[in-house]
Amino acid sequence: MNPSPEKSINLFHCLNELGDQSLVSEVQEYLRSGGLSGAKLSSSQWSAVVFVLLTSEQLDQFHFSKYISSGQKHMTPDEVLLKLLPVVEASRSAELSNCGITAEGCTALSSALRSNSSQLRELDLSWNKVGDAGLTLLSDGLKDPLCELEKLTLKDCDITDEGCAALSSALRSNSSQLRELDLSWNKLGVAGVKLLSDGLKDLYCKLETLWLSYCGVTAEGCAALSSALRSNSSQLRKLDLSKNNLGVAGVKLISNGLKHPRCKLEKLTLWDCGVTAEGCAALSSALRSNSSQLRELDLSGNKLRVRGLKLLSDALKHPRCKLEKLGLRYCGITDEGCTALSSALRSNSSQLRELHLIGNTLRQSTVKLFSALKDDPHYKLETLL
Repeated sequence: MNPSPEKSINLFHCLNELGDQSLVSEVQEYLRSGGLSGAKLSSSQWSAVVFVLLTSEQLDQFHFSKYISSGQKHMTPDEVLLKLLPVVEASRSAELSNCGITAEGCTALSSALRSNSSQLRELDLSWNKVGDAGLTLLSDGLKDPLCELEKLTLKDCDITDEGCAALSSALRSNSSQLRELDLSWNKLGVAGVKLLSDGLKDLYCKLETLWLSYCGVTAEGCAALSSALRSNSSQLRKLDLSKNNLGVAGVKLISNGLKHPRCKLEKLTLWDCGVTAEGCAALSSALRSNSSQLRELDLSGNKLRVRGLKLLSDALKHPRCKLEKLGLRYCGITDEGCTALSSALRSNSSQLRELHLIGNTLRQSTVKLFSALKDDPHYKLETLL
């Protein structure tokens, strides 16, 4: 019968002390040659791998892809993950993106999250077939009092509203320490966004950063998110809704949330969300609000036109506007619209320090005008891209 991994690792410690390093040296050579991903290792050799990694590697960040290969026949990625689980637990950050992990691997990861020896604070499982079943397992781990995970990345992991239900439950748990969550490229639907929003409104939820780009968020989803922003309990500081067709109604709803005295949002990303001049009117109103805490706004990829830019420029000149960074890449901005923008930057009230204008068709004279504003110590603009 094979000894447990813990006993094998202790054995290697003893052998190491006695000067018998043959198996450890063999594994070290595997690691140096990069041949581990295709090698058929015995149970003892896998224990030696764990021993070597735990005693000689810098475990601040663990990259799982180094230990698997696309043509591996001997073990599935989930099985390799189980062998290396002590290393994952000992690492502060685990990078497992695009490695073939499934719900089976999430069972092991959930166990790692609940371990009293786990050092894991960041976990990236993007582009794996995690699915709702896998997310439910991970959510169980997040709810454990021993779990200290702060950042979870799940881009394109086949997650739907069913997985969001489990995740929302975890966010409402008194034990969850999650601060950052990335669910981009998942088809969450209206139901999924509503469930997450319910989690955000919970007194125990500590989430501060949420990415929902390419998630099919609509105006109905924005209504739920706006409600969360207005909640007394929400801790959300950063929200990314890029590549969702929010429409005028959706932008207005989010803007209404920004104006609420309880809203703590400081960064909003709306890249290619169909924001028009009408949407800019709503955002401009929010920026002029006494309650808005927004410091960063990215509207890149939206056709704002002259009227939209003028409305935003009016807000920048307002004494209550706290905006420090504005993204306007590929917005169809012309020299006419830049007249209002440059006027706002010369205003004593403008707090803008960083401006992104790449991808717009501007005359050289207009570019020079903004460069001059950046270089002039009388104005606050420091970065122009």
